Amino acid sequence: MKKERIKFNGSMGGKLAAEINFPADDHAHNFVIFAHCFTCNKNLNAVKNIILGMTKKGFAVLSFDFTGLGQSEGEFSETNFSSNIEDLIKASEYLENNYQAASMLVGHSLGGAAVLMAAAKIDSITAVATIGAPSQPDHVLHLIEDGKEEIKENGEAKVNIGGRPFKIKKQFLDDLKNKDNLKKIEDLRKSLLILHSPQDNTVGISNAAAIYENAHHPKSFISLDGADHLLSNKEDSLYAGEVIATWAKRYIEKPQQKKISTNSQTVAFIGDKDQKYTTQIVAEGHHLVADEPENVGGNNFGTSPYGLLTSALAACTAITMRMYANRKDWNVDEILVHVDQDQRYDEDSKDCESDNSKITFFDRSIEIKGDLDEKQRKRLLEIANKCPVHKTLESKIKVETKEK
Repeated sequence: MKKERIKFNGSMGGKLAAEINFPADDHAHNFVIFAHCFTCNKNLNAVKNIILGMTKKGFAVLSFDFTGLGQSEGEFSETNFSSNIEDLIKASEYLENNYQAASMLVGHSLGGAAVLMAAAKIDSITAVATIGAPSQPDHVLHLIEDGKEEIKENGEAKVNIGGRPFKIKKQFLDDLKNKDNLKKIEDLRKSLLILHSPQDNTVGISNAAAIYENAHHPKSFISLDGADHLLSNKEDSLYAGEVIATWAKRYIEKPQQKKISTNSQTVAFIGDKDQKYTTQIVAEGHHLVADEPENVGGNNFGTSPYGLLTSALAACTAITMRMYANRKDWNVDEILVHVDQDQRYDEDSKDCESDNSKITFFDRSIEIKGDLDEKQRKRLLEIANKCPVHKTLESKIKVETKEK
């Protein structure tokens, strides 16, 4: 993901640390604001994977650390649920003033409860998605159960949340108890997607049912079956991001596709070392992802570069054969093109120990399903050898490289 690190003024006066992740071609069709879980920060792996799933679909996503968390300024003990909502509004103001107004809010856990409250206060928002969200914000009180009595007696207490100490003041508890999220959900007139795992032991699935019951249509529910609350399995978090992005296309206004700024047919982008080898690609306006397998240090979020190369040959072969069959009006039901790539020693080379003696082989086998005679089948196989990518691969190729 292309990333821009920024800071903006939070609701309590301090600077909030944030980053905007862009699609590979740097042209987002819509902007999204992501709100993370209680005491979490924008660097949580699940957050990164959800955002990746969305940038692959052309969204730009702003994520930030709430006041007093992560790299943001301020004291966490002075914050509360209301200040989180106000931080979200400040984030939307920053986007509107510096990029374009956000059209969607996405929130995880208590961040999901926050976006439900904030959405009504941001006019540009047309779609909202929650992940493992409580139906009422005071659900998080069970996380500080051990410190409740001390907070009541002394006005504050240090509590352990997720293995880290946090100072919680009485005003935080009072603020949570005074918020009626379900009433706000009844009044919300935004498209809503609710994602929740039936196995969520932190925020039970009944919370999703309550949100759904109180919300107006259009509303949708996706079961994240098998996932835990933090979506610690990367397949779960990546899936959530892709589902949200696909669902949102029905409820947002997507402007006409902009041209890639380089005027190139294809742009590939790879980020910092934290992204490993995950590479976003925009090819003729379409978003793809390339990667390497986990056993060589990749995330395995997409096919390898050689997988893309064999895909090009297989797809071009199938398209060329289909074009010919259609032109001849032949009864071809299906065409399956199987391609494997390998490096082998050139049998004609006299020096088999030389690096130059190796040659790239593409093994291609084709299945043709349909009512065809042998002459027609033979002709289609001949046509397969005439596909443009096939010809390109067998021609003399030169790649010229320059710094842009």
